[in-house]
Amino acid sequence: MSKTDPIAEYLTRIRNATRAKHRKVDIPASNLKKELTKILQDEAYIKNYVLIDDGKQGIIRIYLKYDENDNSVITGLKRVSKPGYRRYVDKKNIPRVFNNLGIAILTTSQGVMTGQEARKKGVGGEILCYVW
Repeated sequence: MSKTDPIAEYLTRIRNATRAKHRKVDIPASNLKKELTKILQDEAYIKNYVLIDDGKQGIIRIYLKYDENDNSVITGLKRVSKPGYRRYVDKKNIPRVFNNLGIAILTTSQGVMTGQEARKKGVGGEILCYVW
């Protein structure tokens, strides 16, 4: 696991848990990961999450969501901006993921938000990842 890119580690843990058909996954907490998790819940990619205080940095327990055929709602996760190569976009060039069937998650001057929210607010930022 990469200690230099905590967002890539976060996405990999979720990806591995969905492929193994786990119902929940525990991830070390940070403020950015909490925001990402909140967006995933708001966009209905996960069932729920809880924050667990372990006396250190905390843990985010994410309850994954599956359809009636036991297929994961999250079919793909892709890290876009990496520590060695940051991807920034202005408000006009925010990408659409699978023709708006997926979401782009950006970190902007107004906080972490989806690409659609950023378009509505008229702000650009760093593209963290795509979820579909």
